[in-house]
Amino acid sequence: MSADQQGLPSVWTRPQRSRRDQPALSRDQIVSAALELLDAEGIDALSMRKLGTRLNAGATSMYSHVANKDELIELVVDEVYGEIDLTGIDSSTDWRTAVTRLAHGLRNGFLRHPWIASALGQVGMAALGPNLLRLSEALLGVFEEAGYSLQAAEQGMNTVSAYVIGVASTEAATLALLARSGQSQQEWVERFWPVAEQAVQGYPRLRRLYAAQREGFDFDSTRGDSFDEGLACILDGLEARRRLGDG
Repeated sequence: MSADQQGLPSVWTRPQRSRRDQPALSRDQIVSAALELLDAEGIDALSMRKLGTRLNAGATSMYSHVANKDELIELVVDEVYGEIDLTGIDSSTDWRTAVTRLAHGLRNGFLRHPWIASALGQVGMAALGPNLLRLSEALLGVFEEAGYSLQAAEQGMNTVSAYVIGVASTEAATLALLARSGQSQQEWVERFWPVAEQAVQGYPRLRRLYAAQREGFDFDSTRGDSFDEGLACILDGLEARRRLGDG
């Protein structure tokens, strides 16, 4: 019995058609058009009908590759993971350098496609996507080569991934909010600070923190610095655990 028949419907568990049975419209064409639509209009604009119109294709040729919108989202999310460059990620690369490079690649992918923050909650079996499998294998290899057991490597991979996805999803949501508002980053920041400072008047620590952050605040560099510092904390903790023998 197939995984699909066992109640695990996914584009990754359904048998693929043979080449001779493939319709004229390819899966790659569908994914490319869906990615363009999502980048241009966001997750709420994605529908099979709208995508079919964009491709000038009928429902039959579309459903030959994807059974529904959920499967389409699985494909497009994996396409984003495929944008992460794994070149040079091998045993010769220092593990912290390699993990940092992959973390930045994942973050940049999310920021190029801000809709993904909303899409992740709709993705079914994303872990079976070939691009995510390659990324996971590479990260596990980096940790294992650094001396972590396979189990500790998985924990390290999951911890780094959770941090990057969490931070990048918040950043992507903010960028999507800015795009919808029609405001520039500078305009948004200038409106945000007075409201934020008023809101924290009864919270002395937050008031001091916000006052310090406002001085010389730059939207992009602040986000980048904060990401790097948080990632360094994660890697420091993983390195400490390895030295203590917990890895």
